[in-house]
Amino acid sequence: MTVFSRIRTASVLLALTVLAGCAGFGSREAVEGQGDPAQWKAHKAQVAGIDGWQINGKVGIRAPKDSGSGTLFWLQRQDYYDIRLSGPLGRGAARLTGHPGSAALEVANQGRYEAATPEALLEEQLGWRLPVSHLLWWIRGLPAPDSKSRLTLGADSRLAHLEQDGWQVDYLAYTDQGGEHLPERIKLHGHELDVTVVIKDWQPRRLGR
Repeated sequence: MTVFSRIRTASVLLALTVLAGCAGFGSREAVEGQGDPAQWKAHKAQVAGIDGWQINGKVGIRAPKDSGSGTLFWLQRQDYYDIRLSGPLGRGAARLTGHPGSAALEVANQGRYEAATPEALLEEQLGWRLPVSHLLWWIRGLPAPDSKSRLTLGADSRLAHLEQDGWQVDYLAYTDQGGEHLPERIKLHGHELDVTVVIKDWQPRRLGR
């Protein structure tokens, strides 16, 4: 093989590698809409650094077995979460706590339950098929990184609509928290479950590792 042939072969392999990388990124996260993809990328990187927060707000849930509204408290410290719902949600106050590999659910006047995942707990005890692990990302206005997603950006280059794993998530309003633009009003639609979240108080944190 001549030097020219080796260079040409290397160039073709490099081009194929670049194309494969682009195809992999595109198949994971399809982006469309009015926003600037470069601005979205910068916003995404900034918000992804938030690994702790305290949220106070309201939540509305419509499901076959339980429908109603109540208050929401969410404490996040890296991988640990403490999510509390209270009010007329059909089964009373509920508290979901845990970290990867372990979750516990306490329901008022019913008891305490444990499982390996929060999704299993909520479905078994409340009948809600809610992707809690995805919510850790969706609440920040980001797609969950472990599965394919389709994103629609608004004119502000932030997430306006998200489709992922059978769920549709609409971001109706954002709030500026010291330069961090975070969701203020979110609507989620899944199989036999609709959830509306209105955040009254955002306290984001960067805890580091």
